[in-house]
Amino acid sequence: MFPFSSNLLNFNRIILTLPGVLLAITLHEFAHGYTAFLLGDPTAKERGRLSLNPIAHIDPFGFIMLLVAGFGWAKPVPINPNYFKNRKMGTFLVSIAGPLTNVVLAIILTIILGFNIKFFEHELISKMLFYGIMINLVLAVFNLFPIPPLDGSKIVLTVLPKQMEYRYYQYQKYSYALLMILVFFRVVDKVLFPVVNFLMDILLNNILALFF
Repeated sequence: MFPFSSNLLNFNRIILTLPGVLLAITLHEFAHGYTAFLLGDPTAKERGRLSLNPIAHIDPFGFIMLLVAGFGWAKPVPINPNYFKNRKMGTFLVSIAGPLTNVVLAIILTIILGFNIKFFEHELISKMLFYGIMINLVLAVFNLFPIPPLDGSKIVLTVLPKQMEYRYYQYQKYSYALLMILVFFRVVDKVLFPVVNFLMDILLNNILALFF
């Protein structure tokens, strides 16, 4: 979910956010697949998902919804934890790889934004970079929510005892509906955006300060 304008047909907003969206979802999903591959799981590679091509990771309907409504999704990278030597540790590393990649991207984009403001002063590029930073932070924080199918739910599973893990899976079938309800009634916003704004302030105030 992303903090876009409520104007569903805001063409300028779509143009400004498109590069950030493509970068964020592509490297997020690639990070999941590549981490799994390093841990011995070839599933993503065999299915053509170990790729930096955005098309490999785009869910058509989810992508359209993302651009026009501010909420959407990519195709989850297929992972088979049975390949991992340590199933729980492997699942944890694969799950955290996506959000961590988005945080690193947000830091890199903030540095590039500083260079642009300091040396080039290109307003359009600054706006695109700003959106890119925010999109990556939103994707990182949102995916850490402990609600299936988000990455946070898989991280929680790695620390639960086996009996509680089984019960967690039992309730997973209700999680999609729960997530949609929380998003629709903007309950997620009340947690998500304060955290994102806090992280934005840290990045912008500390990294941009190095350029001035």
